[in-house]
Amino acid sequence: MKMHGLLAATALCALFATASAQDEAEKKLYCWNEGGRKVCGDALPANAVDAARTELSARSGRPLARMGEQLTPEERAAADEAERQAAIAANAEAARQRRERAMAESYETEEDLRAAFGDRIVLVDEGLKTSRLGVANLRQSLVSLLRQANDLELRGEPVHKALADNIQSQHRDLLRQQAIMRQQLEERASLDADLEYAVERYHALKAPTRR
Repeated sequence: MKMHGLLAATALCALFATASAQDEAEKKLYCWNEGGRKVCGDALPANAVDAARTELSARSGRPLARMGEQLTPEERAAADEAERQAAIAANAEAARQRRERAMAESYETEEDLRAAFGDRIVLVDEGLKTSRLGVANLRQSLVSLLRQANDLELRGEPVHKALADNIQSQHRDLLRQQAIMRQQLEERASLDADLEYAVERYHALKAPTRR
């Protein structure tokens, strides 16, 4: 009986020790920022529940978890939008890198690359010639129509509706053609810069990898 009592007492002590160790292991310390300073404690006050904090082991001081600050719906929406924009930028950068690799693989020499850009430049230049000619013709036609209307007014005669409508139509066509020509001029100006950048990237991608 004494032996049985001793074993029971030993088992009971071991059980209490295990429970005590588990309680100790479950105890945490919390650290958070409050008023610009770091505050730590074994309990988390209500005003710090939504704050960013670090949870530490009370026994070892080892960090157990890091909790981010709770966001309002507006802040969460802004964070989601920032994440979406970052993903778009990352995808655009990946697409650019794919294009550059394809460029390096498509052209054997720099001359081939310049020739490809040369074809684009020729097309834009031809379009510019057509636009300049169209603008000149429309301007000349509009000036002629305005002169007719001016002569009628000088003679004290009304400008009939057909002539007025024609003037407005020619003016709209002229503005439209001028807008097209401005776009072509911008594209032509960017082609030179695009070519130099493409050549620079081409050499960088074609260069042997340094060991």
